[in-house]
Amino acid sequence: MRSLVSFRTALSTGAIAASLSSAALAQPTVPPAPAAQAPLLDNEPIIPDEEFDASIPPIDDNPDAPMGSVADWEAEQKRLEEQSRRQDAQSGAATTPATRDGTATELLADPPVNDPEIDAPLTPLGAFDVEPFDDSRFTEGDDSSAAEARYTYRVDGLDGISEKGGVAPITGGDVLAMFKELSALHDGKGRAANGAMINARMAEDQQLLTDILSGQGFFDARVQGSLQLPEQNSSDPITVILQVTPGPRYALGTIDFTAPAVTPPDLITGAFVPKTGEPIVAERIQAAEANIAVVLPENGYPFTKIGQRDILLDEAARTGDYTLPIETGPRSSFGDMIAGGAKPVFEPDHITRLARFKKGDLYDSRKVDDLRQALVATGLLSVVSIEPEATGTPAAEGSEYANLLVRQEAGPPRTIGAQAGYGTGQGIKVEGGWTHRNLFPPEGALIATVIAGTQEQGLGATFRRSNAGRRDRTVELSLNALHSDFDAYEAFTGRLAGRISYDSTPIWQKRFTYSYGFELLGTNEQDYDFAAGERRRRTYYVLALPGQATWDTSDSLLDPTRGFRLSAKISPEGSLGSGGQIYGRGLFEATGYYPVAENIVLAGRARVGTIMGAERAQIAPSRRFYGGGGGSVRGFGYQELGPKDPEARPIGGRSLVETAAEVRYRFGNYGVVGFIDGGQVYTDSMPQFSDWRFGVGIGGRFYTNFGPMRLDIATPINRKPGESRVSVYISIGQAF
Repeated sequence: MRSLVSFRTALSTGAIAASLSSAALAQPTVPPAPAAQAPLLDNEPIIPDEEFDASIPPIDDNPDAPMGSVADWEAEQKRLEEQSRRQDAQSGAATTPATRDGTATELLADPPVNDPEIDAPLTPLGAFDVEPFDDSRFTEGDDSSAAEARYTYRVDGLDGISEKGGVAPITGGDVLAMFKELSALHDGKGRAANGAMINARMAEDQQLLTDILSGQGFFDARVQGSLQLPEQNSSDPITVILQVTPGPRYALGTIDFTAPAVTPPDLITGAFVPKTGEPIVAERIQAAEANIAVVLPENGYPFTKIGQRDILLDEAARTGDYTLPIETGPRSSFGDMIAGGAKPVFEPDHITRLARFKKGDLYDSRKVDDLRQALVATGLLSVVSIEPEATGTPAAEGSEYANLLVRQEAGPPRTIGAQAGYGTGQGIKVEGGWTHRNLFPPEGALIATVIAGTQEQGLGATFRRSNAGRRDRTVELSLNALHSDFDAYEAFTGRLAGRISYDSTPIWQKRFTYSYGFELLGTNEQDYDFAAGERRRRTYYVLALPGQATWDTSDSLLDPTRGFRLSAKISPEGSLGSGGQIYGRGLFEATGYYPVAENIVLAGRARVGTIMGAERAQIAPSRRFYGGGGGSVRGFGYQELGPKDPEARPIGGRSLVETAAEVRYRFGNYGVVGFIDGGQVYTDSMPQFSDWRFGVGIGGRFYTNFGPMRLDIATPINRKPGESRVSVYISIGQAF
């Protein structure tokens, strides 16, 4: 933790002003550096100014005159040197280099310099008395065996810190724990390369302790470091002692915000949690300022800027007067959408469709964040940002319109995905798909799917328009061909279906959702014909108008821990193939979730289904009710539960009841589930609630970002001949 307080001496008041930024309090006294030795020569220029100016070629008064060449300058220098030598010869003066310019005292001689010592040969190395280097004393392993400095450390003086009450309690143990998290001495684990490294760590930790204490309001804290050396020839480690003098703890005095008037008037003061009289704790101050920076944009001030705080400390009163400048900018309402980026994927009208606010609503940054998440959830953008832009145009309630600039960069529109699962009686099932999410803009997707399994195979194509007309409304049109081969029936089915739905998403989980649509099926199916006493194949043509409504108060779509859900599915259907039949299918379900502890959840489910208006034999086998499997009654194979034909194959029914109870225990990213399921399928249209069958089991969960992965193992209670001893289910998501 870094200290937030740095000090500067206040003028004329005797108080100390502090700015919660980054510096320390006192620094250790540094001994003065030794005075520099006096120069041997006078501190005069190497070349006098007059000599330097004389050596510079004269500048022509005419700025347009041609510049002389380097060769001309060199020739002029030679002429001057020759002239100087003739003058020396005539006057009989010494011709030493130092006197060529008439100055006898100077550090550098005047050129040229003719020194015979320069041309003399160097003395041979053999003439010197040198001791030969003996490398036999050194080996490659010497570096690893170099001496290592060992040390221990202790912190003294923290016992005097003990404030266990109030809003910001602190003890010496708390300070020591914070210190150990960042301490260089502690991280070094008592070993260093040399004593200099120990000194460096000690100095670093002195500053660290000072910063920690300052961050807790002990602005007068002092930390003195010292080394306790072991006796000579002792193998004991060096002891590093950090002696702490914490001093008094300062409290907040006056709290003032330099800001224009806001609406409501207590918007800023209400967001700042620390109060007068509380200790000045850096984390609380920073958190409160961050809260202001969040609350103001959530309440109509998108252009808020938080300035640099200032705390004026009073040493006598042990208080600090806090001041924070804030620029709120204009109070704003939502304006227009502006599509930005080189090639925007979405036009402003579609972006407006995704927003959960209207033009003229008071600006709320939470709704802007929600819009950003909705744009990301389309899967069509690799980068998206939303920035408010001031317009100065008046809006309602004294505010101004703020437009939203939505910058977009397109992401890959095509994806390939796959999923796999296994269930007893259902076998292995692998489903793959190719999707172009924006083939028909905006958000018009084409999806091709293939199913390959031990008991199911199929192909399909789907057109899907997401956010069609409103957010989270989906329009789908699909065409599928499927072959199914289960114990209950074998079917070759062609299906054309359309659906309009209003769905929940992880970003926006809704209380009420619905769907409605149509299904047109042509299916050739084989099951047991009791009248003929054999399995027979028949062709059915079915028109269905399914609809569903759900009320959801749970806290998660994929892994709920509290709340409940109520769901009703109604499907009026007309069937040809065994005579004209009109009947209705209904399925009603309730689930509930209750947390009994932080990581233990009780979950329950009840389901009732009925088909009215037609006899069982007149209903296509694939449209009847079946029980058993991972999403039904675990412990039984897929569609294994209920009435059977003479060959012990399920025949399906016109009603069903199911119930389940789970205890879910989660630890980290893993979980264990114990469960008991029960239910039965009946040939009558009204469930009899008799002859219940139960299965018990245990499951494992691995929690991921997209929901838990599920492995359940179950066995039936009072197993009957032909039923599975153990059933295994692998899929994604909770059972309910």
